[in-house]
Amino acid sequence: MPKYEEVKKEIADQIEKAKREHCYPGTAFPDSGAIRRRDVARDRGSVWRPTFVHDVDKIMHCPYYNRYSDKTQVFSLTKNDDITRRALHVQLVSRISRTIGAALHLNLDLIEAISLGHDIGHTPFGHTGEHYLDGLYNAYTGRHFYHNIHSVRVLDGIFPYNISLQTLNGIAAHNGEIEVEEYHPVPLSSFEEFDKMIERCYCDPAAASELMPCTLEGSVVRLADIIAYLGKDRQDAIIRAKLADESMFMNEEIGSINSEIINNLVVNVIESSYGKPYIGLDAKHFKALSKSKMDNYARIYNRAAALAHLDTTVKPMMAEIYGQMLDDLKNGVKSSPIFTHHIDYVNAVYYKKRKVPYENSEPNQIVVDYIASMTDNYFIELHNYLFPESDLKVEYAGYFDEELRAREEKKNV
Repeated sequence: MPKYEEVKKEIADQIEKAKREHCYPGTAFPDSGAIRRRDVARDRGSVWRPTFVHDVDKIMHCPYYNRYSDKTQVFSLTKNDDITRRALHVQLVSRISRTIGAALHLNLDLIEAISLGHDIGHTPFGHTGEHYLDGLYNAYTGRHFYHNIHSVRVLDGIFPYNISLQTLNGIAAHNGEIEVEEYHPVPLSSFEEFDKMIERCYCDPAAASELMPCTLEGSVVRLADIIAYLGKDRQDAIIRAKLADESMFMNEEIGSINSEIINNLVVNVIESSYGKPYIGLDAKHFKALSKSKMDNYARIYNRAAALAHLDTTVKPMMAEIYGQMLDDLKNGVKSSPIFTHHIDYVNAVYYKKRKVPYENSEPNQIVVDYIASMTDNYFIELHNYLFPESDLKVEYAGYFDEELRAREEKKNV
């Protein structure tokens, strides 16, 4: 029987009183505190369009935002419209974050901007694809690739949108693979400091894992990222992908099904964080969250990547694409997709406000930008286009595979 926790009455009364009397604690990051690289009149807030709404709009109209819809969340090479893709994941993170943020009287526009932009730099084929691209980039340059750091590059470099420092920091520090019991914002006052922080992440893996949000809003999104995928990935694994069984996740401390997990963790975040200078969970819920995440890795994530045979298909395919695109770029092969589908596209969709033309970027960086921007299907089609005689072919799990298998078995009886 599902068990749904409720916010303690004393906390609920405080939230209700603050809303009724419009007397909120000074916890929300103020719009007036937004810092941008360029002081542009159009990016300043107004009564009808506050400053962080500008960030939300810029992110949603970024050409790469559309591509969330065909990027793996967990299950690659699966033809199933009900399997979660990144497009749904970022919406779930946004919704959960804003629920928490509303109860804690935080800046909901800043929360939405961070949530919607946090995975925009993600590779095709999820974290497995990210691991492959990191290996290639490191082998060629000694530098590292992390999707959260690349999300900043998309919104601040490839498309220099003049996004606020607070939004970019929240995106960079969202790493949902690393959880802590309490998220204490680490002050950040300038882009100069932020740029040094980001550059360290390209060279030092430890730096990338140590990033912390500079606002309570960023802290909420970081925790909501875990809450959003924990139960949803189980739901997909059990009901859609048939990769797990309900019995694997019964009697969990924070709940066994998605709605329980979301409800109970959100309630505890609100109770544990209300009026506090940090965002967190109590010891019991934090321990349960950590255990549930480890269970997901053991029973879902590792198995999903193995069953899709990504190591024997996508990994060598990515290596071939990387090498070919790098050669084409260095040799100036203007008919290559690295030019026609990437460089020309980036230059065409954005007004010229770059100090250095995009095509003058370091060649490996351009190749990484291109591969990271790809959807799963585009990646596969590009490889087929570049290497039509290759033996490397992916195999999708189809809509009717089970029915066709059953039909064949029936014929053979």
